Amino acid sequence: MRTVYSGLVDEKFIGQTVTLYGWVHRRRDHGGVIFIDLRDREGLVQVVCDPDRPEVFNTADKVRNEYCLKVVGLVRSRPEGTKNDDLISGAVEVLCQDLEVLNPSLTPPFSLDDDNISETARLTYRVLDLRRPVMQRNLRLRYKTAMAFRRFLDEHGFIDIETPALTRSTPEGARDYLVPSRVEEGCFYALPQSPQLFKQMLMVAGFDRYYQIVKCFRDEDLRADRQPEFTQVDIETSFLTQEEIRDMFEKMVRGVFKEVLGVELANPYPVMRWDDAMAKYGSDKPDLRISLEFKEITDLCKDTSFKVFANAAAMPNGKVVAMNVPKGCQLPRSEIDSYTEFVKIYGAKGLAYIKVNEKAKGREGLQSPIVKNLSDEFLNAVIERTGANDGDVIFFGADKKKIVWDSLGALRLKIGRSEFGKKAGLFTEGWKALWVIDFPMFEWSDEENRWMACHHPFTCPKPEDVDKLQSDPEHCYAQAYDMVLNGWEIGGGSIRIHKEDVQEKVFSALKITPEEAEQKFGFLLNALKFGAPPHGGIAFGLDRIVAMMTGANSIRDVIAFPKTQRAQCLLTHAPAPVTEKQLRELHIRLRNEHHHDEQ
Repeated sequence: MRTVYSGLVDEKFIGQTVTLYGWVHRRRDHGGVIFIDLRDREGLVQVVCDPDRPEVFNTADKVRNEYCLKVVGLVRSRPEGTKNDDLISGAVEVLCQDLEVLNPSLTPPFSLDDDNISETARLTYRVLDLRRPVMQRNLRLRYKTAMAFRRFLDEHGFIDIETPALTRSTPEGARDYLVPSRVEEGCFYALPQSPQLFKQMLMVAGFDRYYQIVKCFRDEDLRADRQPEFTQVDIETSFLTQEEIRDMFEKMVRGVFKEVLGVELANPYPVMRWDDAMAKYGSDKPDLRISLEFKEITDLCKDTSFKVFANAAAMPNGKVVAMNVPKGCQLPRSEIDSYTEFVKIYGAKGLAYIKVNEKAKGREGLQSPIVKNLSDEFLNAVIERTGANDGDVIFFGADKKKIVWDSLGALRLKIGRSEFGKKAGLFTEGWKALWVIDFPMFEWSDEENRWMACHHPFTCPKPEDVDKLQSDPEHCYAQAYDMVLNGWEIGGGSIRIHKEDVQEKVFSALKITPEEAEQKFGFLLNALKFGAPPHGGIAFGLDRIVAMMTGANSIRDVIAFPKTQRAQCLLTHAPAPVTEKQLRELHIRLRNEHHHDEQ
């Protein structure tokens, strides 16, 4: 039997004989004495193999990196001056009395100490990658975080209930992953994008408080930080108001961060309306570590002779917005020019700016290609509204509001998180959490030529907006709330519609006909007719929260076996072709037959 994990052998074992198991992290030959660093999931211990024991020494001579070993030996103090304070076992070593190779290893394709291994190599040899101490730490922290969530939910009366992984396709959100049915020819299951409909039905079923740490699937175009399958902490509760739900889960996340990282999040969180977040930061997930803010100047631009501003101000949903960057004059011209290219990614046609060299000199103290087109009154009003001082730069966005928010919002993050932003004091390290509430119910889709649900079609409108659902959908707000941390949305939810008449009005605003609603969501709508309680919930992205906690660059670093950006698994080579026989059983024929010639 193992006495203790290798990484946990410390002074209290001195004088004891211990049995250890693990892998050779490295082997060093020091003039006749062989040292082996034995590694397991808890860390490293130094094993000393002496020529006095020829049998042990000969075996030690043959072992190489990543051999799997059993070691029996005597724990003793390390000689003076050779202690290592970074290790739990740093004050001791194990004098080997018996050494057994349980399994040799091929030479690993990369050194486990290397920090610059290509991601392709890491994902192809993921099993070795996961042996690296940093990956062991990440996955252990993920486990601790999940346990902290579970403990809170268990203590607050939430019941863990599993929901189906094979369900029906409801094409309202992202693209579904489809699974063909062998029994029902031509029919398909879908993998769930979230357990939304089932958790609402569990509320109607009277379970009152439900949670699940659950896999969700989305076949969407992958961005750097998206995975086709991801994990959420999914929660639903009955009879609580939006404020009560927010208080409870703010307390939960504060507790998780305290327990796992020893970090104190704000108590209480600041709460910001969606309209205000967009107006001040151009984002519904603002990073409050950055002090930069927008000031709208559309009203000042109505009569200006500068066409770019005047045209934007005259558009039906146009805006002109200014963002003052303190000490921005220190930015080199090349950097400012690169920002112009950067905002074009977000649809902006360009980026106007004014350098404030000496505001006491009026227009003479300002430097910019656009100053000549602007009146003194306008320039003074802008400087007053933005609070700009000598040495600052004011950037402007003028276009449809979405383009202005997207482009200046991205620029705010770019400048704030840059080296310049940190030096200029525009960025404060730490954890900044907030709630964003009162999201719009609907957003207009040019493609579909109709209003679409911003969250999902079961989100409850604010009571005062129910009567405007048909007449003024643009100004209807939802009882929806997102928890935001350092510029990432880590959780989001809403109060759900529990009354049939309200649900019908929302469907009608979304141009979903009663027949279509019945066909797609009939099972939920029918359940709601049997005394559905008022209910609401929230879901937290576990992968993202753990990635933020570990400081990982990508959620791939906190998922044991992730997919690449092309949604492939380099370890198992999934997705892969299947045999003709399997396809026949599923009543499927491929349009591109040449895929199957290799079979």
